[in-house]
Amino acid sequence: MKWRLRLMMLFEYAIWGAWYVTVGTWLGKTLHFSGQEIGAIASTTAVGALISPLFVGLLADRLFDTRSVLAILHVIGAGLLVLAAQQQSFPVLYAALLAYSLCYMPTLALTTSLALRHIHDPREEFGAIRVFGTLGWIVVGLIVGAWGVEATASPLHLAAGLSVLMAVYCLTLPKTPPLARHQRFELRHALPLESLHLLRDRSMAIFALASFLICIPLQFYYAFTNLFLNEVGVVNAAGKMTGGQMSELLCMLLIPWFFRRLGVKYMLAVGMLAWVLRYSLFAFGNPDSLMWMLWLGIILHGICFDFFFVVGQIYIDREAPPALRAATQGLITFLTYGLGMFVGSWLSGLVVDTYSHPGAQGVVVHDWHAIWMIAGACAAVVLVLFVVLFKDRKAATHAVASAA
Repeated sequence: MKWRLRLMMLFEYAIWGAWYVTVGTWLGKTLHFSGQEIGAIASTTAVGALISPLFVGLLADRLFDTRSVLAILHVIGAGLLVLAAQQQSFPVLYAALLAYSLCYMPTLALTTSLALRHIHDPREEFGAIRVFGTLGWIVVGLIVGAWGVEATASPLHLAAGLSVLMAVYCLTLPKTPPLARHQRFELRHALPLESLHLLRDRSMAIFALASFLICIPLQFYYAFTNLFLNEVGVVNAAGKMTGGQMSELLCMLLIPWFFRRLGVKYMLAVGMLAWVLRYSLFAFGNPDSLMWMLWLGIILHGICFDFFFVVGQIYIDREAPPALRAATQGLITFLTYGLGMFVGSWLSGLVVDTYSHPGAQGVVVHDWHAIWMIAGACAAVVLVLFVVLFKDRKAATHAVASAA
């Protein structure tokens, strides 16, 4: 069973990694879209994350077997990816990828819920299953990079093919009927409104605000790094970017060691500091003598992601009452992958357009140094506010008790 679930996760995240990393390069270098248009298309997944709880709460929890919902969403998604790959105008392409994201983003939660239903000890077993999603992202990134198709629509076709395979594979998974079929559906079941009162606590409110704000500069990386690396002349940029996911695997293993020595506050701060360092390295690096700076900026992804998002999940699990833990995790997901990345997509596109100008033969040239410095400055402001305002009450209580 565990290996069947691992393969499910590998397919699930390979689909996303196949197209999302390189779509900005195709849009910018081949279709000559503006920064705001690239940012808008990158934000389609954020819109999907904002709306997906309604899909999950209504379809899988109350109406249909989870496997059937997954299969249907992935088949529809495959068709929308093929449609998107054929487009050259922004409005139609945006509409196609927005519709696709509304199909795909709910499947992230659905695969997680399906896996948790079929394992005995989630805390011990789920990590070893979920890590195959990261491996899927790495493998497909290496394939796209070696294929040399980053500036084409081929990654979308690859994602569509993987979606069809995933749909067929989902039908082979064990039956996962809805658990709340006979309960009346209410909006509060889909949206994490009941956890809002936890934000009355200052520490939780500061953490939630920092989570939202840090996702704004984060989207600079997701939407424009591959375009940046290709423009400055980095060979096999998509393949090199998988170094970020490789470091993510390593940092996941190191979290317990750092957690004991740094605690929640300073691990979160280190995660945000890594974003500042990453953008500074991108601003000053080049593909020649300073290629090591670009490499280091990519490899910092493990600290950027794990030390903030994974540690943040641990913090929520510790602070929220047991009955509200799932709802609070949903609220933070809404603020980060949904609202934060949506705002970040819009802002990053605006900044990229501001620091671009026509070059030779009408090719758009970007001032990447200025773009990355602005992204780094945004992350630095969030870091300073967080360090000054956030107080880890349980850590402070433990320190006082130890001193006594």
